[in-house]
Amino acid sequence: MATSPSPCCVPSKQRLNHLALSIQASAARPRATAGSLDNMVRLDAARFRMGSESPEAFPTDGEGPVRQVTLSAFYISQFAVTNEQFAEFARKTAYRTEAERFGWSFVFRNHTVGQALPPANAMPGTPWWVRVDGADWSHPEGPHTSILFRPHHPAVHISWNDAQAYCAWAGYRLPTEAEWEYAACGGLDQRIYPWGDDLTPQGRHMCNIWQGSFPDADLGEDGFTTVAPVDTFPPNGFGLCNAVGNVWEWCADYFDPLWHVQATRIDPVGPPSGATRIMKGGSYLCHESYCWRYRNAARTGTAPDTSTGHIGFRVARDT
Repeated sequence: MATSPSPCCVPSKQRLNHLALSIQASAARPRATAGSLDNMVRLDAARFRMGSESPEAFPTDGEGPVRQVTLSAFYISQFAVTNEQFAEFARKTAYRTEAERFGWSFVFRNHTVGQALPPANAMPGTPWWVRVDGADWSHPEGPHTSILFRPHHPAVHISWNDAQAYCAWAGYRLPTEAEWEYAACGGLDQRIYPWGDDLTPQGRHMCNIWQGSFPDADLGEDGFTTVAPVDTFPPNGFGLCNAVGNVWEWCADYFDPLWHVQATRIDPVGPPSGATRIMKGGSYLCHESYCWRYRNAARTGTAPDTSTGHIGFRVARDT
């Protein structure tokens, strides 16, 4: 005689509702097909294992569980959006970033040498971030600095809202977290970094991160103590450069550490609302001693109006 399934095997109404909401969110995700295909790579529809349950994962970030995700084909840029590209957007649209409208942005304290800044400008809890009046994408360390000789550096001091404005103008969209992570993996399965599991294979630096004692001394063993040009390090297997390290990159999704656990595995996106947006990839300020987030699966959530000297973005579009 047939028996009823164990209660643990019966999906709850709440779980089914969550799954239905996530399927609706996936179907309603914004699409973009007008952006130029220059410096874009096409990634065909695929399945991959997303997330991490490794010891280095941050449990509160919701990196796990590892799950099989299916993605539709899409394009993603090989490089983060550069100062040159963002300058064209600002010039043609007269767009002013949120940092420009606020009149200030956060600059890493080691890069404020020579500027007289009151101690009150340091961020409580993270005193290495200092409010600098006049800092923005075109004045990365403050009003007396310029991007004139940094055309191929990633545009920084870019909020999520600024990135969205650029995408709308250029015919792109921000990648979903799943798209970003799949692209960063470069065709490798469950590897820590875009090139494998060894941070410095054969002693070779593969990304721009912190070496030394944070926040006092960056030894610059990878060649940089600040942001590097977007094409500095070798591309991964899909042709993406600097997917980890250098600058944090915005994704389209709202951040939630648990949403994905019971969400759809087909073209997944984050929850329909939230207070923060996902960033991926870490930055030149990351070090394994406190912020080992320069890994494919690492993630964090940040308020969408946030701008700092280590946040940028790359773009995606549909096929």
